[in-house]
Amino acid sequence: MTSAAKKVLEQALSLPAEEREALVDALAESLERPQDGLSDEWKTEIARRIEAVERGESKLIEGDEVDARLRAALRHVG
Repeated sequence: MTSAAKKVLEQALSLPAEEREALVDALAESLERPQDGLSDEWKTEIARRIEAVERGESKLIEGDEVDARLRAALRHVG
């Protein structure tokens, strides 16, 4: 943390609790990360893949088969 940030923190800590809470909220909003952690690009890609599945353009593999393939591949690696 820079000396400027430390000074701001020191000043913020001297504020009443209600003002500190408002400051925390304002700082958190300034960071604005998607709540689900996904970027807009990933959301677009997920939507594209879902649409491809719904149109029947994607081949789906059952979870049990994926598991079996992974286990077989890992046996060859080890």
